[in-house]
Amino acid sequence: MLFRRTFLIAATLLLVIAACSFTLERQAGSASVKKLRKRYSSGDYTKWPAPVLQEGAKAGFRDIGVLDPVVHPAHNPYNDAKRDLGKTLFFDPRLSVSGQIACASCHDPQLGWGDGKRVAFGHDRKLGARNAMTLFNVGYYDKLFWDGRAASLEDQARFPIQDHLEMNESLDAMEKGVQQFSGYKPLFKKAFGEEGIDREKIFKAIACFERTIVSPPSRFDAFVKGKADVLTDEEVLGLHLFRTRAGCINCHNTPLFSDNRFHNDGQTLWGSQNEDLGLYNVTRNKEDVGKFKTPSLREVANTGPWFHHGNFPTLRDVVLFYNLGNPAPIQKKYLGTPRDSLLPVTSPMLRKLNLTDTEVNSVVAFMQAITTTPRRLNPPVDFPK
Repeated sequence: MLFRRTFLIAATLLLVIAACSFTLERQAGSASVKKLRKRYSSGDYTKWPAPVLQEGAKAGFRDIGVLDPVVHPAHNPYNDAKRDLGKTLFFDPRLSVSGQIACASCHDPQLGWGDGKRVAFGHDRKLGARNAMTLFNVGYYDKLFWDGRAASLEDQARFPIQDHLEMNESLDAMEKGVQQFSGYKPLFKKAFGEEGIDREKIFKAIACFERTIVSPPSRFDAFVKGKADVLTDEEVLGLHLFRTRAGCINCHNTPLFSDNRFHNDGQTLWGSQNEDLGLYNVTRNKEDVGKFKTPSLREVANTGPWFHHGNFPTLRDVVLFYNLGNPAPIQKKYLGTPRDSLLPVTSPMLRKLNLTDTEVNSVVAFMQAITTTPRRLNPPVDFPK
């Protein structure tokens, strides 16, 4: 009797495994997961299935793959002393008017270089309007912030310091504050090869450090370099869907998993109390209404909640939203008013995907494969006096 019961349980498990395997094979379409695994892990990108691209994604397209080394600009070359100085300044709360808020307050290495909150808060516990973007791989971006208002990391560093909702300090006062700590003087001399402390050197040091915040190789990277067994069947199917029917590749391309561009993804929240016009706030061009920066998806499972407003608490919520075609509800009370001229238009690249639950789960699983195990970074123990 015991043998019969054990046999029935084993047979049932085998049927379940076989059914799951069959489902994954069917979801992959004409190419089986086994064949997809062989092609994607071949180490030869020319053997990959062709990506399914919308017209707007074809110009200058570069496929996903292994991340290139970050490039430090000629005007701010790398050296270890500058990186270490930048790290100290990054964690130093004395750059804020209260002496309690540092760059690391919203960009915590233990929280995916974000803060884990829906939207950031800063000076006097005031809530900001946007989610704190992760600093993972910021050295690869052409423009910074959700709305692209900073043209470089050196430019970016000045914004949170003087923002009244963040560190709330004037740049003049911040500069004088760092100068008054004599312990910083030898650190700046070692980093820049000359005496003197000024805001430009402060920003360059912070930027130099931030360019070293780079994702370590993920399981995806090992897989496409030839280690065929590091991804599950579900993750392999997710990779294939990501590049084909799910359409993710249209915006999340290049080895950064970001096209470094701006798109309206249906999240303007137009006419609501949380309305955010995105890139338009910077350019004042009507075609930019509702456009936001495409974030990198590397480390994405560690950087939630998601979108510029942080309203999506799980990655499954994100994929389901895209599966619905990114519906953008409009507050009708503003229709027929002068605000019509700012009515956002969702990107034509976004449309209903009609993915099954199995396919949605596979895409989510693949995003785990481009996420690595969090690593601890020890902050400075003491700050220069």
